[in-house]
Amino acid sequence: MCNLVFPDFLVIFFLNLLFFNWHTALLFSCAMTLSFFAFRLYDTENLQSYNEQLIRTIVGSLFSFILVLFFYPFLEDSLSRYNFIMNFLTATLLIPPFNFFLSKAVVKNTPRKTVLVLGKREEIEHILKEIEEKTLGRYRFVEYINPTLEALKARVKKYDMVLVADPRFEDIAKNARVEKIEYLPNLAESTLKRIPLEVMEKFKEYYEVVFDNVKDDSPAKKILDVLVSVIALVVFSPIMLIVGIIIYLEDGRPVVFRQERVGKNGEIFTMIKFRSMKKAPSDRPKFADQEQDRILKVGRFIRPFRLDEVLQFINVLKGEMSVIGPRPEQVEFVKIYEKQVPFYSLRHKVKPGITGWAQLMYKYSSNLDEVKKKLSYDLWYVKNRNIFLDLRIILQTIEAVLWRRGAK
Repeated sequence: MCNLVFPDFLVIFFLNLLFFNWHTALLFSCAMTLSFFAFRLYDTENLQSYNEQLIRTIVGSLFSFILVLFFYPFLEDSLSRYNFIMNFLTATLLIPPFNFFLSKAVVKNTPRKTVLVLGKREEIEHILKEIEEKTLGRYRFVEYINPTLEALKARVKKYDMVLVADPRFEDIAKNARVEKIEYLPNLAESTLKRIPLEVMEKFKEYYEVVFDNVKDDSPAKKILDVLVSVIALVVFSPIMLIVGIIIYLEDGRPVVFRQERVGKNGEIFTMIKFRSMKKAPSDRPKFADQEQDRILKVGRFIRPFRLDEVLQFINVLKGEMSVIGPRPEQVEFVKIYEKQVPFYSLRHKVKPGITGWAQLMYKYSSNLDEVKKKLSYDLWYVKNRNIFLDLRIILQTIEAVLWRRGAK
């Protein structure tokens, strides 16, 4: 429900205008709504919980003040502690109840659509239940049929929409002249923000064409990679020095861990990161949660906050990785997954990333079923990526780090 961003912006802007000048009001309203978005204040599941709204508003407000302080040299005469106090009180007292009750009203007044599904219930019901939950009941999948033309014509007027969940029934739906028709790939992608592998299996020809036409990185993405990497290496350089020294004092050399990973088009490259585990011979690849006993003391701090991965900005500058993309996987794991997980190799259509859509939307995967679920988010990113999605992922990675999601 990102349509609440603008109302929040207006509330903060006009309340600031009552006490301060317009450019101070504009600065605070922009910084705060941007921070609220970064901390996923407007995600549907978070809007339904007042506690989530309050916590994320408080954290987002404090983060926004850091952004505002960057402009202090230009607005020294306009900024004072009263600006920060007033905006903090405004945000924590008004924004959570405003968003919570407005979102409830929106959900209550959103029309519900009854849907006739063309497909087998047992094959897709679990996906449609997830869509119902994600949309808070906006769609109700009432009946599943494997139709003839006559059967579809007899039933179609009873429903608000017909969902083609199997490409075999596409021609029947067209011949029946169904007006309100939707296709399962479109509905699943738009609501779940992932591509379930079961949907890809059913609509295999469609997705083969889509992924065959995945384009190379745009100039804007390449510029973003360079800018973010240079800034990050400069900003994190003092922290990197301290982390390197602590690792050396705790467990000696090497400080930097190097490992072969699979990159774009299946090419192998050497990924670097700070070593966060004790030295030990590696006879086979393991999930991170299988090696908890090897984690260094410093590793227990830097891993949850992803500080061990900041060296990978060097991989980005070398052109081996991107700031945003599917996480690069170990070579041996890739060999296993490509045999056991359909469509796994499609994630290698783009450069791997330091962070990515799957890292925001799903937990760390430690078994094959979780790998499949996480892959569905990676494939959605590969299909739908653009510079604005990359910027969103960069912003919301801050929240993922602080909430320690997807880390081991």
